[in-house]
Amino acid sequence: EAASGSPVEGCIFDELPAQENDRENLILYRGKTAFVIMNAFPYTNGHLMVAPFRHTNDLTLLTNEELLEINQLVAKCTSWIGKAYRPDGFNVGVNLGRAAGAGIPGHVHWHIVPRWEGDTNFMGVVGDVHVLPQSLEESYDRLAEIIQSEAN
Repeated sequence: EAASGSPVEGCIFDELPAQENDRENLILYRGKTAFVIMNAFPYTNGHLMVAPFRHTNDLTLLTNEELLEINQLVAKCTSWIGKAYRPDGFNVGVNLGRAAGAGIPGHVHWHIVPRWEGDTNFMGVVGDVHVLPQSLEESYDRLAEIIQSEAN
């Protein structure tokens, strides 16, 4: 799990962008140095992630170009999610290292999670279960339509 910059086998942030099947892989947007992907195990509908194409787990190794594009994409994600779901707020964050909660500690990535007033309920708190009113495919299509409309 080194911060080598080279693709690592088994890392979804390396393997999925290398494929040409963005909808199946839940990739919504490809920039020059980074991309936007839906979380396959979302906390809420519209939970997105932004990651650099280059494999690293070290923020200090990201170039200024990567850092700028990643932050621009995080901002765009809040706009796209806002248009699609009208949340009351967002959690935006990076978990650096397994001890900090990173599910994929070898490849740094940002989470953008829409939140609504009162959205914490007993299902998530007690049972670690998340109730999603929309399938991943429906969420992908909804967000992809908004992204495409802005590109035109």
